Amino acid sequence: MEPRAGVSKQDIREQIWDYMESQNLADFPRPVHHRIPNFKGSYLACQNIRDLEVFARTQELKVDPDKPLEGVRLLALQSKKTLLVPTPRLRTGLFNKITPPPGATKDILRKCATSQGVRNYSTPVGLDSKVLVDLVVVGSVAVSEKGWRIGKGEGYADLEYAMMVSMGAVSQGTPVVTIVHDCQVVDIPEALLEDHDLTVDYILTPTRVITTGCERPKPAGIAWSKISCEMLGKMPILRSLRHQEEQAGKDVTLRDGPRSPPGATRSPRDLAPPELGSVPLSSVQIGNLPRDARVSELKRALSALGVAPSRLTWQGPQHRAFLHYRDLAEAQQAIACLQGFRLGANTVRVVLARQQRASDLVGSHTAEPLPDHQPAIAGP
Repeated sequence: MEPRAGVSKQDIREQIWDYMESQNLADFPRPVHHRIPNFKGSYLACQNIRDLEVFARTQELKVDPDKPLEGVRLLALQSKKTLLVPTPRLRTGLFNKITPPPGATKDILRKCATSQGVRNYSTPVGLDSKVLVDLVVVGSVAVSEKGWRIGKGEGYADLEYAMMVSMGAVSQGTPVVTIVHDCQVVDIPEALLEDHDLTVDYILTPTRVITTGCERPKPAGIAWSKISCEMLGKMPILRSLRHQEEQAGKDVTLRDGPRSPPGATRSPRDLAPPELGSVPLSSVQIGNLPRDARVSELKRALSALGVAPSRLTWQGPQHRAFLHYRDLAEAQQAIACLQGFRLGANTVRVVLARQQRASDLVGSHTAEPLPDHQPAIAGP
């Protein structure tokens, strides 16, 4: 099946989705429209990754959470490789590391490879983690034998890769694999490709292993001019990366935002910690912390979720903490990201601390982080 002349990316997507449904090639979940389509024979296609030398020598790989890639996730776990899966829509971070329980049976490993397993057997990986990905596996709606790829149109795979470049987790030499049905391998006009589009090095189908030999450069980092303020607001980890690159002197001007010239920094007033004895409107109260919770444990979790505050007031005996952000928008975004967040066995309570009085901070003081279990205000 080949796309019609003069088509757009969306035309090709619709053609693939319609064909897979009409020929009954699609598999659960259906219909496959607006998805990375699962297909009959996806597990067989996934098995072909064992024939790749790059998989044999891989120690750490990132595999997207799409249903047709489930077989690769299972093979990675069975091979005792470190498996990283992006968080859905990057709302709560970039990666989750899938960690099966000790002595996991084959059935448990199969569950770990599913979307439910990704939720139940994972731990977040923060920006400060030293991640080095040896292999990237992505889903596709369409792909050409030249290695040119079309996703479902939301740009997450392209953005995830660009973010990994910014983190130093991948390089131009890191191989990228996609798993598709044979009917998804089509000619894609080069004119449709953009600089931020991710290309692939290997295509695995139920019947073929294609080495693309693609020489088109992969994304060299985040193209901030393609990022909207809305996207930035929904992805805390993207905001954290933007702040890092801004501090490094890079141009992080957004598509629809005010220009932030290279080398620009926030004013001392923006970076100033909250005054002692008060809780500003940009503070968040996090309660129902476990009795044995530690400052360091909470800080790691917040960092992994991309909502690390400028300052943190720890009140362990009261089973709560105050998270101080630079402005009200950051505080509200943190609240959104922390809904349903669990620390240990407890689901924490998160509210904007707009009603707190100075007396509520009695017993806390401004200081550098102290050893775990000691009440303090942990530094940034």
